[in-house]
Amino acid sequence: MSATKKYRINEIFYSLQGEGFWTGQPMVFVRFSGCNLKCPFCDTDHSSFTEMTAAEIVDRIQELAPKCEYVCFTGGEPLLQADKALVSYVQDNAGVYVHLETNGSLKVPADCFDWITCSPKGELKIQQMDELKLLVTGTPDEKFIEGYVRKTIDWDIEALFLQPCDTGDPQKNARILADTIEYIEKHPWWRLSLQMHKLINIK
Repeated sequence: MSATKKYRINEIFYSLQGEGFWTGQPMVFVRFSGCNLKCPFCDTDHSSFTEMTAAEIVDRIQELAPKCEYVCFTGGEPLLQADKALVSYVQDNAGVYVHLETNGSLKVPADCFDWITCSPKGELKIQQMDELKLLVTGTPDEKFIEGYVRKTIDWDIEALFLQPCDTGDPQKNARILADTIEYIEKHPWWRLSLQMHKLINIK
């Protein structure tokens, strides 16, 4: 890969994974700037950035958490920038497993990431995933939710998660959570994902 190629990085930080299958796992998060969607419920400001080379990204990962084995590429939408060359460089030089969090609207480079979490927002163009995490923004829509199960039925997915959306309104959040729990009890192939990092007040 080009030693001078630069990626627009919003921030790099060390914390615990707060959502889905890997909840509680220490990870270094590499947040890429920019997204191809404009979701009204997005709670992340990923507009600012610093241009960094792959070597600079690895240096920062190792500076923050030299003993951590997991790195998560998140965003924004990482696949607008993250290519196979970058992922391989981070894997080889930081000695870590690289996770991807994506909205599913872009194709994933083959044989690249060690774990893929997809939180789809519309049409799926992704060809593979390990974890499907659907955001619930209101009363769960069975046709919509189970439609994603049918689309990915032949994929080797480790877990299916429903995650109540944080609307900023405590009363609405409580209703969404209660409705999501009720839905999962009736459709027990799903699991509940909560934003643990918000509950325990960490980044």
